[in-house]
Amino acid sequence: RDLGLKDNIGYGLLGYPVLMASDILIYKANAVPVGEDQVHHIELTREIARRFNNLYKNVFPLPQVKLTKVPRVPGTDGKRMSKTLGNTISISDSPEKIEEKVKTMITDTQKIRLNDPGHPDICVVFTYQDIFNPEQSKEISVDCKSGKLGCVECKKGLAQALINKFDGFRERRKYYEKNPEIIREIVVEGSKKARQVAKQTLNEAKKAMNLDYE
Repeated sequence: RDLGLKDNIGYGLLGYPVLMASDILIYKANAVPVGEDQVHHIELTREIARRFNNLYKNVFPLPQVKLTKVPRVPGTDGKRMSKTLGNTISISDSPEKIEEKVKTMITDTQKIRLNDPGHPDICVVFTYQDIFNPEQSKEISVDCKSGKLGCVECKKGLAQALINKFDGFRERRKYYEKNPEIIREIVVEGSKKARQVAKQTLNEAKKAMNLDYE
């Protein structure tokens, strides 16, 4: 999409990765948990830190990329997950909402009839099963390939697995929604600690650049 902009590229495309880099470097992060689509941003962050350290003084560590066990979760339609595309499943979704979204998920287009053998390797539903229901994914794969497991039943199992997975989060969310003052306290206290660290790093950077005058 961005490549199609040609000469009409906004500042945000270039400025956002630098802003992201400043958020990382100001706290001297050694590792950053990201998805695969953010790896190049961390590489830019490392390059900015490397150049600063070479020009002035070793102030910033070079942060490492920390990919999760599942670097990328696809959208319900198999495309990149995006709110804009409307293909997301949120951890805050109600059980009913999760069931509704799972029902619309794209499955193996080659599996037309119930007993037709499926192809889990090209099915988005199975990708989710493998991520969120790993204990049963092997059995699901075998049953799908043999035609024993239909798509409707597979989706029901996935919906329940997702509901169970996010149940604890939903309950904790309800607690904080009923107690917004606790959220404010956490945010205020966290911001105080963050400002202290950021101020220290900024002072070190200024000193390295001989800009620490009053």
